[in-house]
Amino acid sequence: MRNKSSFGSASLNLTYQPFTDTLKVPVAIAPPKQVTLFLYKPYADINWKQSLLKEGLEVKTGQRLAVSDDDDAYIVSSVTGAVKSIAAFTSDYGRELTAVTIEQAAKESIDDSFKAAAENMALETALKYLCNLPGNPPWHLFAGDEKKIKAIVINGMDRDLLVNANQFVVANQVSDLTVGIKAIKQITGVETVYLALGRDRMQGLGHVGATLIPVDDVYPGALPRLIMKDSLNQIVPAGREPEDLGVAFFSAQAVVAIGESFATGILSITNTVTFINKDGSGSVVRVPMGTPVGDIIRHHDVTLEDRDRIVLGGPMTGQAIYSVAHPVQRDTDAVMIQARQQIPHVSDYPCINCGECVRACPALIQVNMLVRFLEAGQYQDAADGYDLLSCFDCGLCSYVCPARIPIFQHIRLGKYELKRAQEAEAETAQEVEETDA
Repeated sequence: MRNKSSFGSASLNLTYQPFTDTLKVPVAIAPPKQVTLFLYKPYADINWKQSLLKEGLEVKTGQRLAVSDDDDAYIVSSVTGAVKSIAAFTSDYGRELTAVTIEQAAKESIDDSFKAAAENMALETALKYLCNLPGNPPWHLFAGDEKKIKAIVINGMDRDLLVNANQFVVANQVSDLTVGIKAIKQITGVETVYLALGRDRMQGLGHVGATLIPVDDVYPGALPRLIMKDSLNQIVPAGREPEDLGVAFFSAQAVVAIGESFATGILSITNTVTFINKDGSGSVVRVPMGTPVGDIIRHHDVTLEDRDRIVLGGPMTGQAIYSVAHPVQRDTDAVMIQARQQIPHVSDYPCINCGECVRACPALIQVNMLVRFLEAGQYQDAADGYDLLSCFDCGLCSYVCPARIPIFQHIRLGKYELKRAQEAEAETAQEVEETDA
């Protein structure tokens, strides 16, 4: 693999959705009759006979729920009620989770156990209480004995086009953002904190406790690897992440949720999500985590017709879901509805070697050759010879492809299959070593 340090420019002038006055008042979605939250632990790996988390358990809003007191896998209830069901759930690419459904009670009761813990802004507190906040804060990056993170970047921009969640919280929850930044500094001991924003969004934010850095408004300039390159002058090598270079990325929503939690003494359980309608218009909604996306759709009086598509995320990198019952989770930043007439056509036509994908690729990958190896299932060759791991998942290749090849999906699958093969190989090698010993 070449492990290139050069980047190209798509020159497509796809700009991020500007934050407008029409988005300043969020739509509040009421808590549903029941919520479903994902425990990031396989159902089959849990000893349910000894578990503290059981069907029928009565819970409060904001209560931390785990199978044992010292388990680092937990959820935070977004309603008051009782656990209705606990079941296995298979997520994208076969990831095994545990789905916990809680039925709401008539009267709400707030859990205040975090209030006492909040007096101690320590990493132990963050790991025990703050891992399941909206925005999915990456506290695990600080959990090792060796201190690797030297700087933190708070991304005030959004991952995809038409999405406004991070921009909304930066513009409307400045006090929570300020508290969150202070808390992160104290918890992690990292004093170098940046706030990445579009150039026209930086006014009035000089006092929040972070150094402001400008982000290119042309997609995909707000993705972490490009922020690393353009703003911090660091190139993330192929197959590595910003944290490998000592930089942790927090979403602005995660920092605001941290600030809310410390300011109130109650764990934040409400997510900020952009709803994108069939005509491309958007609104910002505030919704309890675990709420079915169907509640958001119904609130906007959208009628789903046969072969319409529901997407979590934006138009470039979002992933389709099959059911309106799918719940909003801590990393959900957008729900998009695509009418069947608007869904881009995809095909299994062969590549026509037009070179559009190569010209669009910000990482300068020879995409037309890469996709051939991916289609053939030769994932290791794709990584070794054609920079599969240099891709940072912007989706521009699929967007410009005149043959409508789903290149982005091939790349995602290729990375997953390659990682799975490497893990299996490592596991086999370990078994052989233990047998020989």
